[in-house]
Amino acid sequence: MNPLELSPIAYISSCYKEKFGIPRQPGLVRSAKSRLIMDQLFTEECVRGLDGFSHIWLQFIFHGTQSQGWKPMVRPPRLGGNKKVGVFASRSTFRPNPIGLSVVELEKIEITESNVVLHLLGCDLLDGTPVLDIKPYLPYVDSILEAMSGFATDAPQKVISVSFSRESEIQCKQAADRLGEDVKKLVTEILQYDPRPSYQQGARNKELENERVYAMKLHDFDLRWEYSEHNKINILSLSTINDQG
Repeated sequence: MNPLELSPIAYISSCYKEKFGIPRQPGLVRSAKSRLIMDQLFTEECVRGLDGFSHIWLQFIFHGTQSQGWKPMVRPPRLGGNKKVGVFASRSTFRPNPIGLSVVELEKIEITESNVVLHLLGCDLLDGTPVLDIKPYLPYVDSILEAMSGFATDAPQKVISVSFSRESEIQCKQAADRLGEDVKKLVTEILQYDPRPSYQQGARNKELENERVYAMKLHDFDLRWEYSEHNKINILSLSTINDQG
């Protein structure tokens, strides 16, 4: 059998510049705005009527982890990162075929001189993600109220509070002015789910864990924070990447 050849129809431009910190499911961080930039081959005709739908399905490639291969058993974060299940009983990025599926909110469609651009909310995709297909979300068939959901029975909880230092407050305002969006809200929504691996969330040595500084690349800046007692994140700084050289 000849292998099926798939070519991307679009690429994602998102605030997430690295895998760490990306929400584990779509829709959790609605403030995360992304753009789906379609190949020039796909003109306005290809999306005619799509603006009547509030949400769309995206099929895409896990390009950030594709080279790492896959395993038949994985450790879902919802099970604490210790118990294993079969890869097909999970949404792990490490799959035999590195194809992902996300439902995202369609904010608007923009037609430029060179491309069709879909503006998205609540995206959970790494910047540069290749998109294979787009389909409209149909509530009457895609939402099954009586469906069972195995070990992931409820939505993840916002388990941690987020506070900002005076410096980071100023930097959030500067980033908001530069990027044209509410950066403080975005940072809060991302971190309140606690992006650490599950085994670190339950770290035995709390003193060492609380002294550690975490960082993730977001938009055009490095976000740095630390954990304190009483389940709290302290935002330290948002340093512009271009200013670090």
